[in-house]
Amino acid sequence: MDPDCAICHAPASLACECEAKGLEIAIEQAENLMMQHMYSDIRQWVRAHAQDYILEYFSLLTDRRKAAHATHIERLTAHAYHYYHAPPHPNEIATAQATLKRGIDEDWQNSVQRYPELLEYFYSLVQLTLPRDDEPAVKDPPLSALSGSRKISRRGTSTATIAGEPFHERERNPLARRTPPPPILDRRTPGPVANPLAPPPSQRRHSTYRPPTAPPTGYFQY
Repeated sequence: MDPDCAICHAPASLACECEAKGLEIAIEQAENLMMQHMYSDIRQWVRAHAQDYILEYFSLLTDRRKAAHATHIERLTAHAYHYYHAPPHPNEIATAQATLKRGIDEDWQNSVQRYPELLEYFYSLVQLTLPRDDEPAVKDPPLSALSGSRKISRRGTSTATIAGEPFHERERNPLARRTPPPPILDRRTPGPVANPLAPPPSQRRHSTYRPPTAPPTGYFQY
């Protein structure tokens, strides 16, 4: 004998969708409660490392372009003094500076266009580890009716990892970041706006993370 619907109390023979819809809503609510902090931590980690890499890549391109510009100015100066015994004409200097500015703009555009592949790469380093089906915490949940009602811990046993040490240890040790930002460049892309309804940092739950190694040299070609 099948029980009636637990929500609308309709007979089981009607096969209503109340319980299925209610379960989906409950899953979504539980996921938002238990996983949202993990998603936020992963997003913040991916964003930071992608930005660091973009700035380093842009710095490399601009250093090369500035070196070429300096060499060009030296040639102009040497040519002007050799033939005219005077400094280069201001128009030549202005043209060289305008070429340098256009080149730097192109370097930044090319750098920013690499965000999609970089974000995919760093997201690919994230690994979600689920407990085994035969673990006691899975076979006998704290709220199981078979073992009596016990208070359930809101910290699960599944963890998100990023190929390294725990996330909270890395946060306490900022020197552990493998991809340091360039010292003279500011991050051009602003960070996400803080959620005013989010709990204070002291009340947030932290899962176990591991920082990544630097992207493999063969993954990105300069």
